[in-house]
Amino acid sequence: MADHILSWMTFFPVIGAIVITFIPKGNKEIVKTVAAAAAAVPLILAVRLFIDFDRALDGFQFVEHFEWIKSFNIEYHMGVDGLSVPMVLLTAFLSFICIIASWKIEKATKGYFALFLLLEAGMMGVFCALDFFLFYVFWEVMLLPMYFLIGIWGGPRKEYAAIKFFLYTLAGSVLMLLAMIALYLFTTDPATGQTGTFNMLHMFDQANHTGILTLDNVRFALWMGLFIGFAIKVPIFPFHTWLPDAHVEAPTAVSVILAGVLLKMGTYGILRISYPMLPDQAKAFMIPMAILGAINILYGAFCALAQTDMKKLVAYSSVSHMGYVLLGMSSMTEAGINGAVFQMFNHGTITAMMFLCVGVIYDRAHHREINGFGGLGLQMPLYTTVTSFALFAAIGLPGLSGFVSEAMVFMGAFPVHQTITIISAVGIIIGAAYVLWMLQRVFLGTRNEKYDDIADINSREMFTLVPIGLVVLFLGIYPMPVLNLMKVSLNSLIAVINVAG
Repeated sequence: MADHILSWMTFFPVIGAIVITFIPKGNKEIVKTVAAAAAAVPLILAVRLFIDFDRALDGFQFVEHFEWIKSFNIEYHMGVDGLSVPMVLLTAFLSFICIIASWKIEKATKGYFALFLLLEAGMMGVFCALDFFLFYVFWEVMLLPMYFLIGIWGGPRKEYAAIKFFLYTLAGSVLMLLAMIALYLFTTDPATGQTGTFNMLHMFDQANHTGILTLDNVRFALWMGLFIGFAIKVPIFPFHTWLPDAHVEAPTAVSVILAGVLLKMGTYGILRISYPMLPDQAKAFMIPMAILGAINILYGAFCALAQTDMKKLVAYSSVSHMGYVLLGMSSMTEAGINGAVFQMFNHGTITAMMFLCVGVIYDRAHHREINGFGGLGLQMPLYTTVTSFALFAAIGLPGLSGFVSEAMVFMGAFPVHQTITIISAVGIIIGAAYVLWMLQRVFLGTRNEKYDDIADINSREMFTLVPIGLVVLFLGIYPMPVLNLMKVSLNSLIAVINVAG
């Protein structure tokens, strides 16, 4: 297993999904136990990967490289570096947590957990693939499970939300496919001297680009195609409108994965593919990306401030917080890009806590209207404590992980985009406003007698929230385990972009 750790992490959930399909109908507890075991193995392997990864080395480690479709020079090529290991760990961690959070799913249990495990396999593959064709396959693999998870197990408008998510993502995938084919046709394989390779490492080397890939207009078109494809997933304004609908209608655990992992795949794609393959265009796009980041920060924050549904508020806060990632990425500085990737990881954990907390109260009250509660602080003291912790982490309270990554983003962006960074900082104030507004109306004030008998958070729910909270607290006090993991790989990426510029 050690020789093919990435393959085991990626495909063990598929094995679990297959096993689930053969479990006789009605054995729901067995299905859930198998799903939990199938998600636990990638988590154990991801922890081992995190420990064994050599922080001092540049380049990819734990590489698996085999011929796949020889006639088209398509390879099974997997590997991880300092950019992908945090995302692999985040995916494995949240997937296991979400399986436990889904324990109360009773409708079509076999289908739900099998699809969830297939979704995990697709996400894991995206963060490990080093062949563009393989990357694209994994990218598309997770589209269908997410569509069905929203469309079957979602809320009242689940079909609308699922179709909207599917169409937006598919549109981005088509643009990515066209760019991928162009890069394939005009990239030379240095080993054979022949044109036509999906190997990302060959595509990263600008000396291997031939024909139309040397033309500025073509490179700009390819950059825009890839950027829009990834921007839809982030989502970047104005491609964000699918996100609130998907979040509101999705089951709690699916919302956690959607915000915690899927959104990060957009920014990961830009950093993994767009930046090193088209570094000159990345450099030229610095200011537009910074502006888009600022728009995301402020637009998402103001929209969150206007929400009365707790889940919609958290959804729009995700739009805002992904803006910090864009702002850091646009700076091309060490602090900015390291802060951006750290923010990707931190937002994944913090927003997971927030959605899980919303799910707890929804399971009891069967609604999420902020104004429909009041005074829950005395009735549910443990739940109030955990939720307050998650919300304060979201606004970057010092001592929690969100503060470190946001501070690094601003430190890296300010020397490059002073005015944009100052404007973006207003988002912190708006973020504090919508968090405090929600806390006040839900947990403080006059108690709503309707919920006098409401039960506090239970042990299973605490099992899903406490581990995430410990990660948020630990990385807020001592962030170096993740920062040291990323540093060498991201600094190498910055050097590539600066040389091209």
